[in-house]
Amino acid sequence: MLEKFLNKIIQGDCIEKLKQLPDDSIDLIFADPPYNLQLNGDLHRPNQTKVAGVDDSWDKFDTFKDYDDFTYQWLSEAKRVLKKDGVIWVIGSYHNIFRVGKIMQDIGLWILNDILWIKRNPMPNFKGTRFTNAHETLIWASENEKSKYTFNYKSMKSFNDDKQLRSDWFIPICSGSERIKDENGKKVHSTQKPHELLYRVITSTSKIGDIILDPFSGSGTTASVAKELQRNFIGIEKEEKYIKVIKDRIKKVIPIEEKYLSLKIENKKPRVPFGNLIESGYIKVGEKLYSKDKSTYATVLANATIEFNSEVGSIHKISATILNKQSNNGWNYWHIKQNKNLISIDELRNLYIKKFVLK
Repeated sequence: MLEKFLNKIIQGDCIEKLKQLPDDSIDLIFADPPYNLQLNGDLHRPNQTKVAGVDDSWDKFDTFKDYDDFTYQWLSEAKRVLKKDGVIWVIGSYHNIFRVGKIMQDIGLWILNDILWIKRNPMPNFKGTRFTNAHETLIWASENEKSKYTFNYKSMKSFNDDKQLRSDWFIPICSGSERIKDENGKKVHSTQKPHELLYRVITSTSKIGDIILDPFSGSGTTASVAKELQRNFIGIEKEEKYIKVIKDRIKKVIPIEEKYLSLKIENKKPRVPFGNLIESGYIKVGEKLYSKDKSTYATVLANATIEFNSEVGSIHKISATILNKQSNNGWNYWHIKQNKNLISIDELRNLYIKKFVLK
């Protein structure tokens, strides 16, 4: 049933179209709903030119209750179609994100982070009556509290020069050649999201082949980035004037080769107990294990424990004792001597894995 929607942009009301999708079928949802900006009157720059703000009819709601009812309905359907280990991202501004966040929690979604998209080039506050609004908020949530969601932590750390990626993302708004314009040079969509933002969202919390849903497709950034990163996409868009723009945009996308998308850094090393190395002969009973500087050694016993100064324990416990720590990774601490050279027991473990586990 889901196949007929895959890699397509569906025109229609998001709530009605969401109802056509099967339960527990989507890996990741990125939602950029109406913000309900409540703008009144035109806004002009100091030189009296008019600011092209968000004055579209789809962003207008009569009351907060109307907006809350709309939000509850589409979020409830979104949760229904989300896989048990899936995630949802919702972006908004101060006008709506707090109302959205409450409803997300009310229906049982489990909030993992709020991300600040800090705009490097925000629009000034022309009236000078408030602080310049220089950020938007993304709420990242899992389907439930116990979801085993995808988070490519190591990849994002590498992405950020081997530092944990923080929850403040400095990304410029769409401008220049990235901004999609019509034949008259006017921007096609008033709230087009930058490629960089969706690239980070999709790379960090999904895998190749996952199904990504955008119930408010707008200018099609989510679908185009999903195709680029070899994810499947489903887009829903109510406004007919955006459908052709999205489809034309997607046609131009060339997917990245799968060999460049593989997140090998995320692969977990197979679990190999220290005793396996003894059983297979990589380490011998009675052999000495040494610290990297050779200042300390322990003796290997037949039951896969090691002895140091009459204290017996695991490779982890004994190394922690020596370092006066609560815990320590013994695989990185201990070495054996081979031909006068020290070899890490972790290196021996890798050899064991290649020969016996990955054969």
